[in-house]
Amino acid sequence: MKKTEFSLKNIIFLQIVIIIYTISGIAAKLAAAEPLFSWKFCMFYGVEIVILGVYALLWQQVIKRFELSAAYANRAMVLVWSLLWAVLIFHDRITWKNVCGTLLVIAGTVIINLDMGVEEK
Repeated sequence: MKKTEFSLKNIIFLQIVIIIYTISGIAAKLAAAEPLFSWKFCMFYGVEIVILGVYALLWQQVIKRFELSAAYANRAMVLVWSLLWAVLIFHDRITWKNVCGTLLVIAGTVIINLDMGVEEK
């Protein structure tokens, strides 16, 4: 089965889908901060389930456009977006270990994507 090319439009779409997935983690963390089965807990948990449902539908579109190995390699970008949300929303501190690990993941993602681009030509 032929997949569509690695275009900027497809890569942006993939990143948007990954961002949507990371937003479910934000909802989960907000739910965890509330008392079990409280109104806010149920609301955040419900939001998380809806976001994961939307993500599942969009992920199906991603794997139509990309080879599965490339799509999963890019899914590692969850770490980058999660670090960003941790700083912006939860005011967490980022350590050098976080930065080094994230850079290692980005490097691996770039290498896999470059390899996929060469194979498709």
